Amino acid sequence: MSDPKKNTVRQSNFGTLHLIPVGLGEAPINQWLPTQAQIQAGGLSTYIAESAKVARAFLKLTPLTHPLQDITIHELNARVEDGVLESWLAPLKTGQDIGLVSDAGCPAVADPGARAVALAHQMGAPVKPWVGPSSILLGLMASGLDGQRFAFHGYAPVEPTERAKQLRTWEQTSAKQKQSQLFIETPYRNQAMFHSLIEHLKGNTRLCVARSVTTSDEWIRTLTISQWKSQPAPALDKHPTLFLFQAA
Repeated sequence: MSDPKKNTVRQSNFGTLHLIPVGLGEAPINQWLPTQAQIQAGGLSTYIAESAKVARAFLKLTPLTHPLQDITIHELNARVEDGVLESWLAPLKTGQDIGLVSDAGCPAVADPGARAVALAHQMGAPVKPWVGPSSILLGLMASGLDGQRFAFHGYAPVEPTERAKQLRTWEQTSAKQKQSQLFIETPYRNQAMFHSLIEHLKGNTRLCVARSVTTSDEWIRTLTISQWKSQPAPALDKHPTLFLFQAA
């Protein structure tokens, strides 16, 4: 059995991997990120990001300690090999802190950053999650659906037949387990996804659409499928949207 004191001493020699949420859309940073998190973000000189462009736009909103051009930003995607990712995290071993950000919301949730977090744990480095926007939890909070039993699925299949089959499977699971089902879609496919939900789910299933959460375009509504069918479809094209439903 490992000695907890030894683990504590080991971690104290490492820098920390800071998991810092970024905005879900255009909105003042003070509305979605606490001051202390802003200060921490602005003080880091190395980042691992889903997109360097998005990371730079985020950092411009923070109180930077270093010139933006001096901040190292590594882009993490599925093509980055573990050895390369390990080299990016190597500064943790010498006590340097590193930031991890996603393109939107919380890093490492439906995001390749989870690989960096896993490697940091393997190294024995401390990992610090910071408070910030999560469309998953904010959407669930506002939906009125079951918040104790829920499953987040990431993305549904793109191919229409497979997508319809998956939606019906999730609906069956929702009914059996009394569980809310959550997923996202690429913004330009939101309208197609909405119409698939309306077409393939049962009339008494409750569907919540949470669009552009925390921004000026925020719009959240929960209705049964039958009720959705009786009114115009919401404008979802190019808006980050979370879909949630719960079968009766």
